Amino acid sequence: MLLDGLNHVAVITADTDRFHAFYGEVFGATVANDKKEDGFRFSIVDIGPHTELNVFEVEGNTEAERQTPMLGRGRLDHLGLQAASIESFEEIRRRLLERGACDDFVTDFGPVLSLFFRDPDGLEAEVCVPNPDAVPGRFNPPGTPATRYVH
Repeated sequence: MLLDGLNHVAVITADTDRFHAFYGEVFGATVANDKKEDGFRFSIVDIGPHTELNVFEVEGNTEAERQTPMLGRGRLDHLGLQAASIESFEEIRRRLLERGACDDFVTDFGPVLSLFFRDPDGLEAEVCVPNPDAVPGRFNPPGTPATRYVH
């Protein structure tokens, strides 16, 4: 394989400060660069050792307000973030639940656990982590509840 993951994903926000606060407080993300000029703001938010979000706020741009259902969002549907560990996944889940940014449902896809959330701009995204309870060779369809999170 010639690739080593994702370098960045570019997103549009209606409020850069709110975006920075959410991703910082929930994921421990840090702002590497932040520039403003003439109705345009661009920042780089580090979300991993070699992965970042390129965040654009453009005066008068209303794209962040437009919300459509999953698989109706165009060529890029949602963002999938990788948790560093199952403990990190559980802390992220706790922080998202605390903010009302997700429900308590965790999907068991077999090799991966998945939690969907919405950021303050309404961008739907997902946090994934290797499933410590995975059965080798078993893949589960969307909507399969992760038994470790069913109460």
